[in-house]
Amino acid sequence: MSAFFLSLHRRSFQSKINLGLALIIICFGLLLGAINYAVSSRAVLREALMRGEMLSMNLSARSTESILSMNFLRLTNLVTEIVDRDDRNDLVYAFILDRHGQVLAHTFRDGFPVALLHVNPVEDHQPFGMRFLDTGRERLYDFAAPVMVGSTRVGTVRLALSHTTIKAAIDRLMWINLAATIGATFLALFVGSLFARTVTRRINALRHSAEQVVKGNLDVQISPAPDRNCWEIMNCTEQRCPAHEDRLRRCWYVAGTFCPDCSAGNFPDKLDDCRNCTVYCRNSGDEIQSLAESFDFMALTLKNHIEELRRSEGNLARQKQLLNTILDVTPDMVTLQDVELIYLAVNKAFCRHVGREESEIVGSTDFDIFSDEQADRNYHEDMQILLTRQPLSKEIMTRGSKGKKWHHVVKVPVEENDRVIGLLTTARDITVVKQYQEKLIHSQKMEDLGRLAGGVAHEINTPLSIILGYSQLLLKDFPPDDPVAQDIEIIEKQAQVCRKIVADLLSFSRTTEQAALPMDINASLREVADLVEHIFRQNRIVINLHLDDRIPPVSGDKERLKQVWMNLFNNAADAIGMDGCISVTSKLCAHRRRLVVAVADTGGGVDENDLDKIFEPFFTTKPVDKGTGLGLSVTFGIIKDHGGRISAISPVPSEYMDVSPACTGESGPGTVFFVELPLEGNELPPDECIEIPKKET
Repeated sequence: MSAFFLSLHRRSFQSKINLGLALIIICFGLLLGAINYAVSSRAVLREALMRGEMLSMNLSARSTESILSMNFLRLTNLVTEIVDRDDRNDLVYAFILDRHGQVLAHTFRDGFPVALLHVNPVEDHQPFGMRFLDTGRERLYDFAAPVMVGSTRVGTVRLALSHTTIKAAIDRLMWINLAATIGATFLALFVGSLFARTVTRRINALRHSAEQVVKGNLDVQISPAPDRNCWEIMNCTEQRCPAHEDRLRRCWYVAGTFCPDCSAGNFPDKLDDCRNCTVYCRNSGDEIQSLAESFDFMALTLKNHIEELRRSEGNLARQKQLLNTILDVTPDMVTLQDVELIYLAVNKAFCRHVGREESEIVGSTDFDIFSDEQADRNYHEDMQILLTRQPLSKEIMTRGSKGKKWHHVVKVPVEENDRVIGLLTTARDITVVKQYQEKLIHSQKMEDLGRLAGGVAHEINTPLSIILGYSQLLLKDFPPDDPVAQDIEIIEKQAQVCRKIVADLLSFSRTTEQAALPMDINASLREVADLVEHIFRQNRIVINLHLDDRIPPVSGDKERLKQVWMNLFNNAADAIGMDGCISVTSKLCAHRRRLVVAVADTGGGVDENDLDKIFEPFFTTKPVDKGTGLGLSVTFGIIKDHGGRISAISPVPSEYMDVSPACTGESGPGTVFFVELPLEGNELPPDECIEIPKKET
């Protein structure tokens, strides 16, 4: 049984309708046929029995006179006539008895069967009597009617109808009913199949359209096109009406139509007002057509919503791409964490800072990225911000493999609907700002030191001049080989040393106007190089010049700048000692608004911690009695007076390494000094000179 229902369940809807209609029609046909057969057979039998009654009573009435007159011929003619005139051929026999039961006339040709005399007796008061007889050869309906004259019975008439003949009539009637039932059943099945096919065809159209919608094809049209559209029925020429010339939708599905009796609102709220509309009465259909129209409207609405969603998705994608681009190009580190402090989004700057890919960071916490100490400190700080909803702004300093780093960190709780949903953190690298601050403080300190040194040198310069003058006068009073003269020479020599120190201090602190005249930087460098080259060659130190001929004349104090080059060359030679190279390079910066002079040596280099101190007065890395620590300080002051800047990097970057044959031997890391001078004006332009490599941090 379950297999039958499973097989029935898998049948098509049309097969189910056909099968159901067939079962209903056949059942009702059989039932109606059976009822009709029963009623018809009963009617035929009743009519036959009534006919037997009438024939018996008619024969009784017609035989009365013949019985009284004992006219046997007449009686024989009567029974013979009634049998011969039977057009239905169902009258089997007829005979007449007298009042004593003697046979007066009969229709039997083979002799009267005596056994019939005593069956089916009838009383005088009965109009007739009927009994069903089975003679062995056939079954009969035997009718007996008394022949009465007044109240005296003079005889009895008997006749019989054949049950076989009556049954044959009933069977014919049954076959006729059966044929009619079968014909009506087949006709009903044919009509039902047409009906089922019509219904299922429209349902299949809905199913096919639903499948197209599932596949993404929303340009479906199931409902039939109306024979006349709304603008044709209403003679409407309103081009602004949204339903005008819209052949895909019915006007009652369109909002904002211009019909005077059309209410505002959307389907199906406006449908109540449309039920009496001529357009609706003409174009509306049955439930399946309404379902098809609703399906078309649903598909079209869905298509519009999908197109709107696609436009919104495109806008969101563009905005997301724009936001990602902004976040990726910004040098600030930006992160977004949820309330569990799990990273939801990070930008490339943060990825570079922690040295991981974005896919590795998103979904993790600080404990997966930073050290336990740093992560624990961040966790408590972040949870405090999330609980108090108070933003945090601070500057932190970290030390790593690349040196000291400063960051300005801002942490802000992200709220939505008065509920904290995350934490937004930005961190800006302010190392350069901090370095500028340190340089500013250092410059201020240098300026203060310069003023102090200048004051001290000015006060010492006068007594030193007196000491030096008197010592030179005393030398004239003693012969050169006198021990006293030798002592005085020592005093005079040390006074000269002190005077040079004082002169350097005065040069470092000098604020007098410089003799700014147009000068050739390359010529100045060549002049100083020629001056010291002979002396440096004694220590096998070579000066290589790489000068840019495009450098235009600049405004400067030629003599003071020559002092700068002299200090830098001497400083490089002292760093080399013996056997080395000094590479001097001049070039224009990219924006052609400044020039840079680089002096690189192959000496022992400068410790990183000393690079920021080498321009301070009296700071020196040279051995005792080998330097006063004022040369670079004086150089710093002269370059500053020219609106320039001087800096140093150690070791020497690869692009400033001298690769000439004389410099291929063993050498130290070296130091390179960069002197930047403006080509125009008294200050360096704000743009950076990309030709100067940055010190690695």
